Amino acid sequence: MGAKANWIAFWTILVKEIRRFSRIWVQTILPPAITMTLYFIVFGSLIGSRIGEMGGFSYMEFIAPGLIMMSVITNSYSNVVSSFFGNKFQHSVEELLVSPIPNWIILLGYALGGVARGLAVGLVVTVVALFFVDLPLYSIGLIAITVFFTAFLFSLGGFLNALFATTFDDISIVPTFILTPLTYLGGVFYSIQLLPEFWQNVSVLNPILHMVNAFRYGFLGITDINLTFALGMIFVTSLAMFALCLRLLNKGVGIRQ
Repeated sequence: MGAKANWIAFWTILVKEIRRFSRIWVQTILPPAITMTLYFIVFGSLIGSRIGEMGGFSYMEFIAPGLIMMSVITNSYSNVVSSFFGNKFQHSVEELLVSPIPNWIILLGYALGGVARGLAVGLVVTVVALFFVDLPLYSIGLIAITVFFTAFLFSLGGFLNALFATTFDDISIVPTFILTPLTYLGGVFYSIQLLPEFWQNVSVLNPILHMVNAFRYGFLGITDINLTFALGMIFVTSLAMFALCLRLLNKGVGIRQ
């Protein structure tokens, strides 16, 4: 296939994925906004007033970037895992695989569809946050880079989960037992400086901690970890995950067995 045909194929998959979640926005966009509103009310307004400042900012300002990133992570992941597994379950993905479309185009289309939903939900949650707190803006470039590659990475994670899933129950195992604990322990609600030294070192092993802190730095200019390492980790892991997913897709893992 030529470049034009590849572009048409990619754009078709991407538009299909965007229409898929935007058509049912009451189920895909609205619930995260309501959930985050409750987080802001309970943790920000009620509990935050008792906690006081954290890192030189009000507690509401401190947790707002983490809550936005949490919504981006969960929605970019869930969009791809549910979409691709649904197509696999219905055997419609086989039509893509037997077409002349390169597998990397298929993978990129699904992944960026997940990114689109993650960014859409993140934008809505940011608007919600602005009703509760005036967020400063330290580096919009850093915010854009961090949120895009984080959404891309977890979209690929959702794709990987969908490849190995054999039932609809399988697509909820990783979000429930891995993704959610790592997110809540990723510095969304607290600074790891509050932890004993041992648990600080353990927390550094959590990749979501680096993503949340890099994103928070874009707003507040504060971080608990090395920013260069965090950005490098996000970028390298994204490339490695893309290569892994593409290799598995080329082999037909979870599809041709």
